[in-house]
Amino acid sequence: MSHKQHQELINALHECAAACNHCYDACLKEENVKMMVDCVRLDRECADICSYLEHAVSRNTPFVSELAAVCAKICEACGNECKKHNHEHCQKCAEACFKCAEVCKSVA
Repeated sequence: MSHKQHQELINALHECAAACNHCYDACLKEENVKMMVDCVRLDRECADICSYLEHAVSRNTPFVSELAAVCAKICEACGNECKKHNHEHCQKCAEACFKCAEVCKSVA
């Protein structure tokens, strides 16, 4: 499949990576950073896999479904962690993660 056929996936991956990077940065500025360690760690994991998959899809990787399955799992884990925190950046990140997970599952 060409990357044009995966445009919804590419968009969701891009938005999720951006939300995770923003959340990661904002979490590091929170007063109690120690409480945010798991969130920061998962933000990094999620942003990295989303960015990788976005690039892989754009170059027509034959492993889209396998990578999308892994990405969905990581996005769900990140979303579940972020939704535990009341910070606006965490809530927005969780929303982007869950949306991306759903799109990834539809491709996987």
